[in-house]
Amino acid sequence: MKATPLLGWYRALAVATGVALLVFCGFMVAKYAFDGPDTTYVAMLHGYLYIGYFIVTFLLGQKLKWPMGRLVLTLAAGCIPFLSFVFERRVAREAAAKLPAGDGARETAGV
Repeated sequence: MKATPLLGWYRALAVATGVALLVFCGFMVAKYAFDGPDTTYVAMLHGYLYIGYFIVTFLLGQKLKWPMGRLVLTLAAGCIPFLSFVFERRVAREAAAKLPAGDGARETAGV
């Protein structure tokens, strides 16, 4: 698998997972603070997106030869509010610098 499509998938799933997690947190606050709606479907959405994020992040980490600690932190970023957005930017910059220019990584990373 080429790194460029993998990086694009990573970026999309990092943002989608982060947004779903923030929506889920909002639903949790509404449910427990204001007796709001059920959170089942929002939790499921975040869970399914996180599974995709996990797989793509693992593959990208293997491609970029991340150490185990970096891989675990990046995988955990999908479960901590706002952190997936921070890691998405860092990973995009790192991947743009590491990947060969012929792969088109700089265009994908927005650099």
